[in-house]
Amino acid sequence: MRINKFISKFGSISRRQADRLISDGRVTVNNQIIELGYIVGDNDNVKLDGEKIKSDSKKYVYLAFNKPRGIVCTTDTEKEKDNIIDFINFNKRIYPIGRLDKLSEGLILLTNDGEIVNKVLRSRYRHEKEYLVTLNKKIESNLLKNLSNGVPILKTVTRKCETTYVNDFQFKIVLTQGLNRQIRRMCEYFDYRVKKLERIRIININLDIPTGKWRHLTSEEISTIKNL
Repeated sequence: MRINKFISKFGSISRRQADRLISDGRVTVNNQIIELGYIVGDNDNVKLDGEKIKSDSKKYVYLAFNKPRGIVCTTDTEKEKDNIIDFINFNKRIYPIGRLDKLSEGLILLTNDGEIVNKVLRSRYRHEKEYLVTLNKKIESNLLKNLSNGVPILKTVTRKCETTYVNDFQFKIVLTQGLNRQIRRMCEYFDYRVKKLERIRIININLDIPTGKWRHLTSEEISTIKNL
């Protein structure tokens, strides 16, 4: 098994994160710093920052969290005081799957299963994420159609998407990509400002808990994600 896959599977982080740790020299095998592409043997002793990564079976955790506005989706608890890890204060080491901007709120998933992180974040699979958007002014008749047809931002054109009218100031949008500040930029292109942005669904998982609270995923939700 390649070293990045080993760390992802048993160390509870994504392969991309594992590659960075390896490149930074923070991973050792049999007390020797190794390079990307190393193949882990059955008897190898793999350590991250001096702590052994055990390859025995472990109990994975899958959480749905309703992130409040102002909380940052980072595991860097030293540099960011309003980080998601300290806010949840879970009794196991977990990581957010993807991110929500600091000013956005709503559903985000956390886990210690690195393989699930990789599956959910692979953009080529076009997994759906649904948002409730509140704007600063009344929605004009052609806005939602224009948004759904694709908007030129960040030197590209956004994928076509589904939009649904809620009321004069709110609409729902389903995205299958995750460009930086995508919804805010799309609305700004048409001279609108997003006052509130709330993610309400990721694939088959709906937001159904109060702000600042979390719950374990159901067996059905976990099964769907594992079979992506």
